[in-house]
Amino acid sequence: MTTPTGETRAARYAAVYALLTAAHEVGDYWVQRDAEAVAKGRPGWEGRAACARHVASYTATQGLALAAGNRVLGLRLGWRRTAVALAVSAATHYAIDRSGGRWREDGPSTRLVRFARETGHSGWLERDPGAGPLMDQAWHRGWIAVAALVAAGGSR
Repeated sequence: MTTPTGETRAARYAAVYALLTAAHEVGDYWVQRDAEAVAKGRPGWEGRAACARHVASYTATQGLALAAGNRVLGLRLGWRRTAVALAVSAATHYAIDRSGGRWREDGPSTRLVRFARETGHSGWLERDPGAGPLMDQAWHRGWIAVAALVAAGGSR
């Protein structure tokens, strides 16, 4: 579907996905403090609080990227859809990051680690120390795609 300005939903989606993904990289690797990176996967309140602090700065980074992109590129993103998209990204980022540092655990662990094991990834997780972080990032990017669909789904 083409808008009056000639912009397509697909082009808007592509721009929003690029902005959210770039902001994800910055928020996850530059904005996140080491204290949060180390503690966010720990059980209990310490881990939950560290993860919440990280997700707050991560979401602010994504929000700034969308605001700048919306202004510079004229994406005409609606604020409601943008807010929902950021909420999707934040909630899923929190849920995924609670598994930080726990990918090689046996036993109960986190829902995402259990899901990975139940879907046949136990061997990879045991053999490759990089498997958990790769699975973490794949989940993030998948949910970023969903958030971009939400944000780009309509204009003001």
